[in-house]
Amino acid sequence: MTTTTAAPKRRISRRKVNRELYNLSAVLILLVIALPAFWIIFTAFRPGNEVNTTPPVWIPHKLTLDAFESLLGLNPDYASGIPVFSYMRNSAAVAIIATTFALIIGTLAGYAFSRFRFRGHTTLFLGIMLSRAVPGVALGLPLFLLMRKYGLVDTVHGLALIYVAVNIPFTVWLMDGFFRQVPRELDEAAYIDGCGYWSAFWRVDLPLSLPGMAAAGIFAFLAAWNEYQIASLVTSTPKSKTFPVGLYDFTTQFTVDWRGMTAMSVLMIIPAVVFVILVQRRLTEGLTFGALKG
Repeated sequence: MTTTTAAPKRRISRRKVNRELYNLSAVLILLVIALPAFWIIFTAFRPGNEVNTTPPVWIPHKLTLDAFESLLGLNPDYASGIPVFSYMRNSAAVAIIATTFALIIGTLAGYAFSRFRFRGHTTLFLGIMLSRAVPGVALGLPLFLLMRKYGLVDTVHGLALIYVAVNIPFTVWLMDGFFRQVPRELDEAAYIDGCGYWSAFWRVDLPLSLPGMAAAGIFAFLAAWNEYQIASLVTSTPKSKTFPVGLYDFTTQFTVDWRGMTAMSVLMIIPAVVFVILVQRRLTEGLTFGALKG
């Protein structure tokens, strides 16, 4: 009897040890991945004499807001002259417009692909997915020529339009998968109750797809907020430059203002983190949606 009960206890103890080792490994991996972000934050708050020292000072001896005061123009004697508020406004406008329209179009298209069969259904869907496979470096020159032809170069709405087109394929694919997890019987019950296609979508399918929309919205927002390559090609003045392109303003021919650049990077990180926190619960639901389906 003692031997019989001891074996399950040993197995439980071994499982517990393995779980703790997995958790510790995950924490260590996350710390390594987050190390560049920690370095950016420390550099933004460290004194100027610790930025380019050799060997590097890992933990600042003193924290200071001098870089942020210079960046935001709070200290007129050491103002950076970087139009950070213009970059912030442009980034917010581009990301919000791109996310909103990509979600609207992607959700409607994903619903259509998941619920209806029509001529060219598979071909059209594969065409949209293959457009996502084109690397961004190959899109730069054609997009620039297209934007210049229609007078959209160096404009916020022109850049937002590009990001809408870039984000639609991924949003369509993601929302198509989520709508396929919603039982068709719910739609049929709505039709019996007198709903049309639009009413069934609006009252039944759309509320159930909110976790998927949250996940798609996060990816679309971060893709537009952090993108540099295309933005650097089609924007050239502060009236349309976004945060990633504006970071290059801290480089000159012979020097780089690392502290100013990291301070602006911290300002760039904050809205993205806040946005993810606000929709975190929906994102978790979205990533696990359908996991318990039989």
